[in-house]
Amino acid sequence: MKKPELLCPAKGIEELKTAVIYGADAVYIGGEAFSLRAKAKNFTEDEIAEGIAFAHERGAKVHIAANILAHDRDIEEAYGYFERMRILDPDAFIIADPGMFAIAKEVCPDTDLHISTQANNTNYRTYRFWSELGAKRVVAARELTLSELKDIRMNIPDSLEMECFVHGAMCISYSGRCLLSNTLTGRDANKGECTHPCRWKYAIMEETRPGEYFPVFENERGTYIMNSKDLCMIEHIPELIEAGIDSFKIEGRMKTALYVACVARTYRRAIDDYIESPKRYRSNLEWYREEIGKCTTRSFTTGFYFGKPGKDAQIYDNETYITEYTYLGHAEEVAEDGSFIIHQKNKFSVGEEIEIMRRSGDNTICTVKSMIDDEGNSRDSAPHPGERLRVTLSAFPEEYDILRRKEKGKK
Repeated sequence: MKKPELLCPAKGIEELKTAVIYGADAVYIGGEAFSLRAKAKNFTEDEIAEGIAFAHERGAKVHIAANILAHDRDIEEAYGYFERMRILDPDAFIIADPGMFAIAKEVCPDTDLHISTQANNTNYRTYRFWSELGAKRVVAARELTLSELKDIRMNIPDSLEMECFVHGAMCISYSGRCLLSNTLTGRDANKGECTHPCRWKYAIMEETRPGEYFPVFENERGTYIMNSKDLCMIEHIPELIEAGIDSFKIEGRMKTALYVACVARTYRRAIDDYIESPKRYRSNLEWYREEIGKCTTRSFTTGFYFGKPGKDAQIYDNETYITEYTYLGHAEEVAEDGSFIIHQKNKFSVGEEIEIMRRSGDNTICTVKSMIDDEGNSRDSAPHPGERLRVTLSAFPEEYDILRRKEKGKK
């Protein structure tokens, strides 16, 4: 069996490092232009250089998304952008637009080109088309079933890689091409500015009674009629590998380092377990389910993999995530006495019980014993996000270990 690549998202340098440390073979990111996640922090050119160096030192790759559907006004800038990116030596560009593909191929002839899911890649002739133009990889449309993916794999060159989304948010529109955001808010999803109106609550209004709203019901479940559950294929690693998928892609370039660590660690272990021993994979299914459920999620679906999604693939009564854990930060500059630096993300206090999320797969419950700020003052709590503190716990973390707190009332 060929071991598939685990490809994880990163919205910033912290998330990139976390993805690599927690098991990603490759990370995909967006620069400050031409990426479909305009609201993400995204990477400066200095951060891209730092991220590529960090990943390459640890045997991982970095793919840069440049997957907008470009207009004429974007073309001149694109030449300069790809020239600057070429110097930084990324492993691949993710591209949807044929014009952008041609520019990248001309300016960066030695960099792999991957065709984004945004290009609507639904049949083997499309895959062959892009292969003949020089693409190294094609990202499958999310509307394909496993059976269709197998057929495509059998009808394309062995040298052409197939990448598929296996986890993360689903889009209501075909291959992510959506006009809702542009129509309702003037922000173009195809230029990276989606406002996610598919997650909004809708009502109808009768023409002669303005201001009087009537709820929209679907089977009397609620009004969030376009709000899809999240994709999760952690229980179907064997089928994905059997289909010949080369790269397992995690969605989430807007997500926190805690999310990235949780998903990367779980899929890393599931893939490795199955490759080494299918029996071990089956025996660990409960652990995978439990751990992946600790990620921020809208509850799960298998998307289109086993046929067209039915009514159970939507969430009708709310638009909120399920969040069991709060991200506190990660351990930096760990000293011999076990104390460490943390740039904390959320409030926590001395005496509080928290959890160390280790790369090995273990989760260590411990107590916060002390914290000292940069001025040497002892603190009882850290209420303001971004504070730099030296913290001691009742257990020793390792560099890059994630710290999280289970929220009260959560199972």
